[in-house]
Amino acid sequence: MAAVLAEALPAWRRMLRDAGARDLLREDGHFVVWETARSAKIGRANWARADIGTARFRDATIDEMTLLASLLDINPAGAIRFLGSGQIADLDALEKALGRQYEALGGIRHVAVAERFDINDGRASLVLKTGDGLAADAIIVAAGAASGRLLAPLGHDVPIIAERGYHIESSQTDWPANLPPVVFEDRSIILTRFVSGLRVAGFVEFGNLDGAPDPRKWARLRAHVGALGLSGPMPGKEWMGARPTLPDYLPAIGRSRCVPNIYYAFGHQHLGLTLGPITGEAIAAMVTGAPFAIDLAPFDIDRFGRKRGRHARSS
Repeated sequence: MAAVLAEALPAWRRMLRDAGARDLLREDGHFVVWETARSAKIGRANWARADIGTARFRDATIDEMTLLASLLDINPAGAIRFLGSGQIADLDALEKALGRQYEALGGIRHVAVAERFDINDGRASLVLKTGDGLAADAIIVAAGAASGRLLAPLGHDVPIIAERGYHIESSQTDWPANLPPVVFEDRSIILTRFVSGLRVAGFVEFGNLDGAPDPRKWARLRAHVGALGLSGPMPGKEWMGARPTLPDYLPAIGRSRCVPNIYYAFGHQHLGLTLGPITGEAIAAMVTGAPFAIDLAPFDIDRFGRKRGRHARSS
């Protein structure tokens, strides 16, 4: 994971340069804040011992502490600022920019529900819920937590779950537009300012992909927001999404040994957006046979084994 994380920001720079959208990447780092002297001492010591890869951190300056305190009803007992991390400023603009670039390169979008694969002469074609079929020289399964449903019938063991996350977001906020994300470690929440507004996110919930959201999670987020003195994000727009997580917290990136024209890229847990561009470069190299500097062997889905006696047949 350290090897791909080290290339995450360079890959983002390359992708946004090619899409003409460099301004969407903010490389301003982020803050980690503690509310008691004890948690600040323990938290800072833990981060000092942690392997943070290419990132680094320093103590927040007096001016930064003053700014954070002015935004809150609490007086932070300590804070550090990470350098070497970043965020996307506008997710809607990102989607549009990448969509334009994809189409400019000749890409065609076909929006439909993928039902299963048919196998003929050792090659897969996709069967849609409409009953239509799609064939391709290379098919990339990047369906998040639902990827296992497509790959398991081919013989792959895909022990993936939906590690669900919750957030609330409000467009009505006076949170500074240029302030990097702020992690409140005592509360396990993060506040991130986007062009669209302020987002408050937190919690990890191991659950079923198709399960209904738990409204208590949003209530807890709002309780934290209220305790911090932030009225803007309440009530806010609610969201719940399924992070695709494998048991070892490594993604699955590779080529199927069951059906050779199928490739896969999923299971990035909390790092899907972070690792999206470098994963795309890895899959592109794999499909085209180009060299790739990172060893992808640890991400092979067959590290979990295969299902015996299961292989899709043509219907």
